[in-house]
This record gives sequence, structure tokens and C-alpha cells, in this order.
Amino acid sequence: MVNPQDLLAVVLEDQVVVWDGSTADLHDPGPDWVGAWTDPSRGMTQHLSADGRYSETRGGRRDAYTGCFWAHRDWVAYLDDTGFWAFGQRADDVLHHARFVLRRVPPRA
Repeated sequence: MVNPQDLLAVVLEDQVVVWDGSTADLHDPGPDWVGAWTDPSRGMTQHLSADGRYSETRGGRRDAYTGCFWAHRDWVAYLDDTGFWAFGQRADDVLHHARFVLRRVPPRA
């Protein structure tokens, strides 16, 4: 996690998502990112929406953290509504974020 005042830019591979305190337009992150990701051993589920918003359920508390996210290839940047930044990386369809190891929750039939 990083304090916003400590960042000049956020670049995910070749895409700038923040420059000098201004965020880029949200975009459709694509089906590889959208949906629920969970780390049941640590009581966290992250819900990533097609509109570029996220919500985290922690310890059964819905919307414990909410904000915007930008995904590009296998990298993701989060800007929480309270103002802090966090980052993650996906490898082999496992999302690693702030010591969490999240796996996709299969959609309900």
C-alpha cells in the first residue's frame, strides 16, 4: 500500500492510470478480471465490476473497502475511496494482492 501523496504516476505496463494526482478514465477491464475473487483462509472476497469499481468483503463485513481499479494484462491497481493505493498481480489465474492469494469464484448457474 502507498499513500497517494507519495505517487507522481501509476503505470501498469504500458498504460498510465494516474498522472500528477489525476486518474485516467475507467475502462472495461474485460472478462478475465470481472467477478468475485476469494481467499477463504483469510476471510476476504474481492468483487471486481465491469465499470471499474471494486468492493471487498472482509471477515463477513460487506463493503469493508471500496474504490476504483484499473487492470492491464496481469497487473491491477486499486484506488480506495478513502484515498490509499494498492496493487496486485495475477499469475496462473491466481490474484496476489496485499498478502492475499485470491482465486476466482465460479459464477452461479
